[in-house]
Amino acid sequence: MNQKKLVIRYPGGKQRILNFIMPFLLSREEITERYIEPFFGSGAVFFALNPARALLADINPELIDLYRGIRFAPLKVWEIYESFPATKKAYYEIRAIKPDGRDLAFKAARTLYLNRTCFKGMWRHNSKGEFNVGYGGQGRRWVINQEILKEVASKLKKMILKCSDFEEVINKSIEGDFIFVDPPYRPGEREMIHAHYIYLKFSYSEYQRLAKALRGASDRGVKWAMTISSHPDILELFSGNYIVPIPKGTGRKPGILTNDSGEVLVLNYRKEEPL
Repeated sequence: MNQKKLVIRYPGGKQRILNFIMPFLLSREEITERYIEPFFGSGAVFFALNPARALLADINPELIDLYRGIRFAPLKVWEIYESFPATKKAYYEIRAIKPDGRDLAFKAARTLYLNRTCFKGMWRHNSKGEFNVGYGGQGRRWVINQEILKEVASKLKKMILKCSDFEEVINKSIEGDFIFVDPPYRPGEREMIHAHYIYLKFSYSEYQRLAKALRGASDRGVKWAMTISSHPDILELFSGNYIVPIPKGTGRKPGILTNDSGEVLVLNYRKEEPL
């Protein structure tokens, strides 16, 4: 799948650094059980690996409903998505719609529309849990098309999509599974405060909970890889693992590549470094 045509815009997505991180990850053939992703966003790594079996999860129900809607009815999602007006006024009217009670295809189309036309693809909610990112224009809306949604639906067909907290997902992993972890973070900072993705606040205590869950997975013989901030406080939680600096990444500004990313790739296994 063309990584430039992923379904959703995701400033923290890994499509821009795939060429660097992929050689360090297990291949499709090396994953004997499931590929597991507890913070499923743009799906860049999942689509690149194209695993035979996968458990894809996120705590954001709108995100999971987006992928469920595309999986079950890609043509219907496209039909609704295509019908939404291309104006700033329409954007705010569609943003104000309460998705509860709507069918899955409409929910998916609405989320896709908001993501594709909001400011820089940001994903932020207010204290009421309502999507509240401002309008960004139509320039990125038609990068995707009906064929892309059909391809995504095909790749998700046999995969499990689950709305869940990361700890529950990681704790169900078994030997033979491979977990890719990409939690919300701002490179170089201890806590995510005003980042591009805020569904629920991901604080330092959440990193502590994540570290404990991953230690448990390691004890069960599960292999995992994680992209994370290089802040010393956070790295200390994952000491004893193999840490690879990521030379180029999104850095502090959403969507902007930098040569000083402040990110690292953490692995609980050692894989020979690519030439």
